[in-house]
Parts: sequence; C-alpha cells; structure tokens
Amino acid sequence: MTKKNKLIHTPEGVRDIYNGECRRKLAVQEKILHTLYLYGYEHIQTPSFEYADIFNEDRGSVGAQEMFKFFDRDNNMLVLRPDMTPAVARCVAKYFMDDDMPLRLCYLERTFKNNTSYQGYLKERAESGAELIGDDSPDADAEMIAMVIDCLKTAGLKEFQVELGEVAFYRSLLLQSGLDEDAQARLNDLIENKNRFGVEEFLKNQNMEESLKEAFLKLPELFGGISQIKKAKTLTHNPQALAAIERLERVHTLLEEYHMADYVSYDLGMLSRYQYYTGIIFKAYTYGTGDYIVTGGRYNKLLVQFGKDTPAVGFAIVVDQLMAALSRQQIHIPVQLVNTVILYEPSARQSAVRL
Repeated sequence: MTKKNKLIHTPEGVRDIYNGECRRKLAVQEKILHTLYLYGYEHIQTPSFEYADIFNEDRGSVGAQEMFKFFDRDNNMLVLRPDMTPAVARCVAKYFMDDDMPLRLCYLERTFKNNTSYQGYLKERAESGAELIGDDSPDADAEMIAMVIDCLKTAGLKEFQVELGEVAFYRSLLLQSGLDEDAQARLNDLIENKNRFGVEEFLKNQNMEESLKEAFLKLPELFGGISQIKKAKTLTHNPQALAAIERLERVHTLLEEYHMADYVSYDLGMLSRYQYYTGIIFKAYTYGTGDYIVTGGRYNKLLVQFGKDTPAVGFAIVVDQLMAALSRQQIHIPVQLVNTVILYEPSARQSAVRL
C-alpha cells in the first residue's frame, strides 16, 4: 500500500460508520439511554484517557498488554480507557465520598482495548451501561438484570439469554482448596472451558478432600435452570458457597416478580476475566454474534481502592456487538429521515429558507 492510499484507510481494529448504519446505531443508543433514564439513572461522562494506575492489575481490570499507553508532557503514563467500571469508581470516590444514599449512574462511552489482530474484535467499542453504587442487596442485582433485559428488548431484540453466575461460590471453594495461584489459574481455564476431563486429570494430583474434588468436577455441569443451581447445595457445606447459591435463588425470585425469569439461565462454571467481581456475574448472548453483547456483575471491593468502601453492581452493553446481531437477525430499526427537497427560484429564497 502506498503512503497516499494508507492515509484514507483506518488502522486495524477500528472502522468508520456512516449514513443509514450510523443513524440506526444512534437510534439504538438513544433507546438504551432512555430506558436507563426511566429507571432513575443519571448520566456520567469520564475522560477517554486517564492515569495508567486507574486501570492497573491490582484493580482487576484488563491486562497491561491490552491497554493503549502513552505519556504526557510531564512524563506521566496515561492509557486510553479500556474499561468503564474503574473510571466510574474513581469519579464516585472523588465527587460522592460522603454520600450515603445509593447512586444510580449510566453512560454511553467508547472503550479501547489493544486486542491481538487474530481475535477479530474491534479495538474501539461503543458501550452503554449502568452502575448502582451503595446497595448490596439482591434487589440491586435483580434491578441490573431487569434493566439489561428491558434495554435489549427496547433495542429490538426478541431472542436472547442472560446467563448468571456467582464468583463467590467458586472462590469460596478455591479458598478452601488451598491451591496456589498457578494451580488456581489452571483450574480456572479448565472450568471456564467446561473441560471435565481436564478438571478430572488436574485434580488427580492435588491434595484435597474428595468431596471438594467432586464439587469442582461437577461445576462445568451446573448450568441451565434454577433447579440445576440448587443441586450445588448438595456438593458442599462451605457456608460462603451456600450463601452464594441462596443469593442466586433470591435474585431468581425477584426476576419472577419482574416477569423476566424466562430470559435468564444460570451457570456456576461461569468465570470472568475481570478480577474485581466479587459476587453475581452475568453475560447476555443472542444469535448472529460470536461473543457476548452484555457483561456485568457485582464488585464490592473495587471502590475501597479509591478510598470509598461501598458495594456496587453494574453492566455494559457492547453496542457494536448488539448492532451486528440486529443486522444479522434482520431486525428493522426505525429511523426518521428527512426526504423533502425544496426547489425554488432565487426570487423565492426567503420563503424557501422559512420552509
């Protein structure tokens, strides 16, 4: 490619959006935001780039190799925002440190992840989401799931599924197992990939109770309806693990009251790359896209790293994935176009301008 031709192309991982496609994306984003406003959420905007420490590995956000990094004139390391949750947490700690009432915040922003090219993901993505700060109840978890479902329905999707998991269940078993960090990472990969034979082979060489090994072996199978999740109670006597299951049961009951339980399934083998999650986690999937369109969960220990010790739960809708799904499912997105052309003689200019 010549230098001249290179100037009219975009770098790998980003794309131009224009004409009808752009209008449809704007219309969907507006519908999502309107739904979040109806739930009482207020809009927040954060900078596109921040100090690198906001997203460091201790926060549990994306890996350092996936961030776009650069330096300012004072030699401070900055990054393009890869994840909205730590950015919102920073804002809350700065501006709402003394607020005791729950905060409901929503956003429409772009995030930037330096993915490897063979993954096929966009490196710049539009995300719309919400964060509920200061409420540790199952009702707050259910409110998040209900909002996700309402937003996707409002956008035009008819067939989709929200999968719920509970990282507190799995982590309580890990803590009981006494596995070192490397062994935990290996087990994480095997369980997330539902590799039962791999889990079985791995556990053969581990020194732990047989009942705990059996619980880990069953984890990849614990997905589906709420009845499958209730079976997990028979696998352990760990009080933290049992409390996590009871929490999922309570959220399910609340979603039935929302009349939204049919959109939800459960997966105790679901883990997350975001290490700041501490409780319920969830992802939403639909046809026509190979990846999730929504991700979210509870992160009760993130804000304390910024100085405000308060619980929180949130989600992000990946708008670009959602638009791809709507397009491939041939779901019509109504937009209002101006189709009127005014033709006039020079002597009628004033009337034409008024029209």
